[in-house]
Amino acid sequence: MDPGELVTPAPLTTRLGVPSGPLFFPVTAYGPDGTLDLDTYRLHVRRGVETGAAAVFACCGTGEFHALTPEEFELCVGAAVEAAGGRVPVVAGAGYGTALAVRYARLAERAGADGLLAMPPYLVRAAQEGLLRHYRQLAAATSLPVVVYQRDNAVFTPATVVELARTEGIIGLKDGLGDLDLMQRIVSTVRAEGPAEFLYFNGLPTAELTQPAYGALGITLYSSAAFCFAPEIALACHKAFRTGDTVTVNRLVDGFYRPFVELRAKGDGYAVSLVKAGVRLRGLDVGEVRPPLHEPAGDHVKQLARLIERGHALLEEGK
Repeated sequence: MDPGELVTPAPLTTRLGVPSGPLFFPVTAYGPDGTLDLDTYRLHVRRGVETGAAAVFACCGTGEFHALTPEEFELCVGAAVEAAGGRVPVVAGAGYGTALAVRYARLAERAGADGLLAMPPYLVRAAQEGLLRHYRQLAAATSLPVVVYQRDNAVFTPATVVELARTEGIIGLKDGLGDLDLMQRIVSTVRAEGPAEFLYFNGLPTAELTQPAYGALGITLYSSAAFCFAPEIALACHKAFRTGDTVTVNRLVDGFYRPFVELRAKGDGYAVSLVKAGVRLRGLDVGEVRPPLHEPAGDHVKQLARLIERGHALLEEGK
């Protein structure tokens, strides 16, 4: 077996299927009046699935989970499930305090989701004991498998991740922190003390840029926001990771992903709003981001358009 090939343990295989392509984090579509545009959202999700996404992560960070009411959230998750049509699993976000996180989890289950991505608790910085209680209560609230998202105020010690991994219903950890020393210690400790089957995801923004480093830790699953607006590039990069094609990986990282990350760093919230601008550049009007996020500057959108063209040119160079 190629060392870059994706290997998925049984829990995800049983409930969510085997991710054999990019993990798709669709943006949430709004109409001119700022309300949900579910028809456009379904089209966005359907196109992603048909293009080659292995899973749909609906109403998560890129999908502006923070900006959705519970009622809108349930409608969006249901629309994603409908658009996916059973072809790939749909994972929904769930977050805020424990009571609200449980409510969102149950709404996602009712809407037909296949799993949950557990976002950090709202506002508070809790001790490890409190974080563990929070995620255990969330996992117990539904029958859906849970991936815990490490970032911001939800950062775990290796010992806590062992306890999370031993918790029924929690199947993985998505890392949005980027501390490779911590991740190596987490992976090593769970390997020695936890269950044999536990998933890890690279959840940093534009994860393709850091995936070579995460891949060295044995973490092969990653989120791809770029798939929203440049699916051909994301697919080519995913294939290159999977097959060990470092020439293609380096060409795309140097020529597309690094410049995109540098552009993304020019504005707060661009990890969402710039992605949404990219989707509009591809011809699908998904509307603007909701406050407190803001739209990217016009010149930055023009730079993004040129960068997408450059990325496609790099694909042609590799043929």
